[in-house]
Amino acid sequence: MKDKDPDKHKWFHDYISPDLVVLHSVTETIYSGHSKFQSIDVINTGSFGICLVLDGKVQSSENDEFIYHEALVHPAMLTHPKPEKVFIAGGGEGATLREVLTHKSVRKVTMVDLDKEVIDVCRRFLPSFHRNSFDDPRLELDFGDARQYLEESNDRFDVIVIDLADPLAKGPARLLYTQEFYRIVKERLKPNGIMSVQAESAGWTDLQNFAAIVNTLKSVFAIVRPYQAHIPSFTSVWGFVCASEELDPTELAPEEIDARIQARVSTEPKSYDGFTHQAMFTVAKHVRQQLATTEQVVTDKEPISTY
Repeated sequence: MKDKDPDKHKWFHDYISPDLVVLHSVTETIYSGHSKFQSIDVINTGSFGICLVLDGKVQSSENDEFIYHEALVHPAMLTHPKPEKVFIAGGGEGATLREVLTHKSVRKVTMVDLDKEVIDVCRRFLPSFHRNSFDDPRLELDFGDARQYLEESNDRFDVIVIDLADPLAKGPARLLYTQEFYRIVKERLKPNGIMSVQAESAGWTDLQNFAAIVNTLKSVFAIVRPYQAHIPSFTSVWGFVCASEELDPTELAPEEIDARIQARVSTEPKSYDGFTHQAMFTVAKHVRQQLATTEQVVTDKEPISTY
């Protein structure tokens, strides 16, 4: 007997670009609402488990978020000789915070996120992401604009981690991918400090924003090292960048990374180790060519945007 309802699932359309949409089957809508700044959804998918969705775009999934968050956090944290004071911009799920707090040397983390409601939703519905990291006494949590906070602060940090949503054309994060913002970040780093940033898709069809972010950081910092990790739920290789005046993550051999993980990290990473570190910073030829030929510098007057 022919099935009268061949499409038994509800489907979430993850709009990647005008030419690409990814469909995820939705087994349950756990939360759906709007904050002052954006739409917030928590859905359970057949593809990647529970996902946080902001403004219609998957931000992270329970099945592979560890790849993204370990890649964002550990290269910078382990390159620094002894990170004690860390600043996190964004990071509403609490997973970036979770990874930072695994470093035994950390004494204080200042985390600033614009949207309190996102954090409230994540604390309630995504416990496997944050693992109670919001309750750690080393955390100082502030709700507001991370750029304004850094502009007005006199603090200096060993490591600054920029974990922001995509720079959507009408989104709240566009002016946190600019030369002006990165100059503020540089001022708030200690002399031997280092920053890391998620730098958008680095897939072979979509390199423009990644290359522009890298080039913009090169206009501010002496040492800029782009790297990549494949994030399955993003359907792409994803770009990241470390930047510093003194510290270079590519100078660390795999054996040194493994030794620092063993000595300094309280929980063994699932994805990241010395060989992974080496592989992430080994960028493919076509990507290197795009990075070498990109001249765009992102500014407040001419910010980048995603779909």
